Amino acid sequence: MKRYLSVNVSTCANGELEIMKIQSCYKLAPNRVWRTYLGGKTLDQISGIENPSDTHFPEDWLVSTTAARNIGREEVVDEGIAKVITKDGVFLLTELFERFPEDFLGTKHLAAFGKSPEFLLKYLDSSIRLHMQCHPTVEFARQHLHSNHGKTEGYYILGVRPGCEGYIYLGFQRAPEPADFRQAVEQQDSEKILSGFDKIKVKAGDCFIVPGGIPHAIGEGVFMVEIMEPSDFAVRVEFERGGYVLPEAARFMGRDIAWGLSMFDFTSRNIQETRQQFFIEPRPLPLNGDGERFSLFDDRKTSCFRAEFLRCRSQVSVEHESLRAVIVTAGSGKIICGNEYFEIQQYDRLLIPAIQKQIFFSGNMELLTVLPPSC
Repeated sequence: MKRYLSVNVSTCANGELEIMKIQSCYKLAPNRVWRTYLGGKTLDQISGIENPSDTHFPEDWLVSTTAARNIGREEVVDEGIAKVITKDGVFLLTELFERFPEDFLGTKHLAAFGKSPEFLLKYLDSSIRLHMQCHPTVEFARQHLHSNHGKTEGYYILGVRPGCEGYIYLGFQRAPEPADFRQAVEQQDSEKILSGFDKIKVKAGDCFIVPGGIPHAIGEGVFMVEIMEPSDFAVRVEFERGGYVLPEAARFMGRDIAWGLSMFDFTSRNIQETRQQFFIEPRPLPLNGDGERFSLFDDRKTSCFRAEFLRCRSQVSVEHESLRAVIVTAGSGKIICGNEYFEIQQYDRLLIPAIQKQIFFSGNMELLTVLPPSC
């Protein structure tokens, strides 16, 4: 039986009825978010901004119903909430989920998770190395933060700036004694803080998971897609980066150092073990058409979110049973979803509601598809 796209009726200020129909595909508007580190020049460039520069807006939150936690910017309303371009104007993603919850998210998802996409998706463009930091596991968040979400993250590297090394720190290679690490943090001895870590080289196309509890830091000049649980929890053990000093409340989430360091996994893993445990080996998936399709993030490494890589050489079609976001990582072409049709090019980003099962692509391009956890 054919299912028709829903409509939403509300009353305008002048008393007239306002009718809004759900679309089968949307483009996502830029949604730059303030952070404590510097970057964003690449994001300026791909957005066509004149005189691109690195500032404290190094991230673009593409799919988010999560507000950014920025101490001192509490007056900025809805910072972090994604913005969606519709035929009726630009709307917050949370507004569309309120109007069309079942069509966007699907019946099963709503029953399992409510009106949350259950992931946060962003572009991240660093010009400096980020603070050494750590995020909570789900178990830690439930016990200490009254939240069902920790902050496991998944990274897909899009590129590295010319002249930059291209690296991350990911977990301890030589774990210190917790008491010694605490002393280094208290004294802000950067050399000692970093002495337990080795640089792990990354390049475009690399994909890896950063579970809650694993200390990490992204190197300078890395441009990437970041997928995570829908939270903005972070403990930072370096208090100054790029000339900005973290307020005390932003260091250990308003708690003390003992609480913050209790989040850390003090396990030693050499670089080979780190790559084996956290880097993703693409898993082939079936595909209709001329191209290739791979699963990246799935239950092999995490149950928090899913992601796939798609290479279209001429024409392909893909079906899903859930909300999904699509990012064009290379090339250009067309996307057809139901009665919606878009010309798309590198770095465009789209949102397809769960009601739209099948997507058609044509052209020569590569795409990243991000999906909620299975339910």
